[in-house]
Amino acid sequence: MTQTQNDIPIVIVGAGFGGLALGVRLKAAGIHSFTILEKSDSMGGVWRDNTYPGAECDVPSRFYSLSFEQDWKWSSRFGRQGEILDYLNYCATKYGIREHVRFNTKVDDARFDDASGVWDVRLAGGETLHARALVSAIGLFNQLTFPDIPGRDTFMGPAFHSAEWDHSVDLMGKRVAVIGTGASAIQFVPEIAKVAGRLFVCQRSPQYIQPKDYGPGENEKTWVHDTSVWRRIERMRIYNEMDGGSDRRYNMELAEKAREVWLEHLRREVPDPEKRRKLTPTYPFGCKRMLQSNDYYPAMMRETVDVIDTPVVEITEKAIRLKDGTVHEVDAIVYGTGFKPATFLPSLDIYGLNGFDLKGSWNDGAEAYLGITVNGCPNFFMMYGPNTNAAASIIYMLEHQAHYIAQCVEELQTRPGQWMQVRSNVQRTFNDAAEVRLKQSVVSDNNCLSYFKLPSGKITTQWPWGMSEYHQRTFEPDFSDFEFSGGVKEAAE
Repeated sequence: MTQTQNDIPIVIVGAGFGGLALGVRLKAAGIHSFTILEKSDSMGGVWRDNTYPGAECDVPSRFYSLSFEQDWKWSSRFGRQGEILDYLNYCATKYGIREHVRFNTKVDDARFDDASGVWDVRLAGGETLHARALVSAIGLFNQLTFPDIPGRDTFMGPAFHSAEWDHSVDLMGKRVAVIGTGASAIQFVPEIAKVAGRLFVCQRSPQYIQPKDYGPGENEKTWVHDTSVWRRIERMRIYNEMDGGSDRRYNMELAEKAREVWLEHLRREVPDPEKRRKLTPTYPFGCKRMLQSNDYYPAMMRETVDVIDTPVVEITEKAIRLKDGTVHEVDAIVYGTGFKPATFLPSLDIYGLNGFDLKGSWNDGAEAYLGITVNGCPNFFMMYGPNTNAAASIIYMLEHQAHYIAQCVEELQTRPGQWMQVRSNVQRTFNDAAEVRLKQSVVSDNNCLSYFKLPSGKITTQWPWGMSEYHQRTFEPDFSDFEFSGGVKEAAE
């Protein structure tokens, strides 16, 4: 491993796609002095943890992949969980990232030492690492959420969250209740419906579910796999389609036209008028994450599947009880109630300059500049930070963050002993503009309850503009946006 005299120690927390992308980008810049801390025993993040039946990506794999590693021959247009995990591990091995990872290593907190300009990163076992730069790459979808239903702990049968799927439980012929109908449930419910004796699908609110386009045909798929030119064309086509589609959230006329098309699709898929009523959202099209499935509506039409839109108010030892008094005895419960992505850095406490409490400063909602840097936390960077979740491929966003962070690290290498933090007015101006933009979108509709926003209505997860805008803003850091302090260069200046 080659290191230069100016290489600075870097600690990266998380070995999912974010940590991988940053590691590759740092090595490409000749920077090898980084350590990736991973609390699990393997890489992969959400694609390691979510092994539920039917788990697959809802972004075409040619775009839900790293731009510099496009030779992988995906078996389908939408990669399945195991294949995406294989791809990530393949990249980690090919680009020499594994040698930088410490597995089974949980970080408790990190504190910035004002005097030395160094982060003290305290591990769960008591060890402390020291780093000039600290990066959080822990992502959004790692804090499970369960419904607050009385009696949940009294249920005697198997009960588990979809992100902690219990593969030892055989659901064949069983009476199963699924509570929650988010993005994961849309994928695993059809699989349960094939084997369950009775399936009760308990939804808080119905979803807009569009058909999934598994094209192209076999001949075209072979061209895309085997020809780099075709791979680039396919990737650019997906990019253009997704980047243009983000504008629909800000055009109510387009959103209403899309809803009309979707309603016709629902009428074809669900001829039963009562089930169709239960599956029809009353909130605007596009205000939640758009889901895709060719199997969910056919599963709802099975005689063994009940769509329940009455709230579950109690769970007993052997049953669920609804608000209208109906009781359904069940043998197993699966919670498809998702995560708390708006709660950033749930397992990591960060204390910056002069003891600045990062999470404490986020009591009214997380904020950062470009979702990457925060005033008060010198030499600290985030991947998949506030307001960077896009209606597109998060891998694209992560790569741009990695590119940006690596350039910041390169700048720090030229400033021995110095630290950098984004100026407070720069951060404030950016977040004010983002908030104004998001308030103009259907995402902010009062009738729309989603993980995108906090109970206050503030949207802390979504990127307000298109991917092309993020590319422009993160292509090269404007170092006039930052304050630099301490060290040799400042003294010379």
